[in-house]
Amino acid sequence: MVGYCPICGKPVYFGEKKRSLGRDYHPLCLKCQKCNRQLTPGQHAEYDEKPYCTHCYLKMFGPRGILPSQYENTNTHTDQPHAISECLFFV
Repeated sequence: MVGYCPICGKPVYFGEKKRSLGRDYHPLCLKCQKCNRQLTPGQHAEYDEKPYCTHCYLKMFGPRGILPSQYENTNTHTDQPHAISECLFFV
């Protein structure tokens, strides 16, 4: 049975397919939707049914730290605020 590539919509034959996340891709179609880097099956993330490299996925959809303006009123356990560099992280 021939599957169809979710990127280009063309048939993907057994000898050429790259299977990842339950779908069959052409080798050249399995690339990051943001930076176009070729991806290895099973070594990438997916968002909205589109493949992304780990770096782009975390940059676009990963966790975010809080902004300094949001931090000012969150310290309720001491009188001295923590250094902002201790509490924030950014991806």
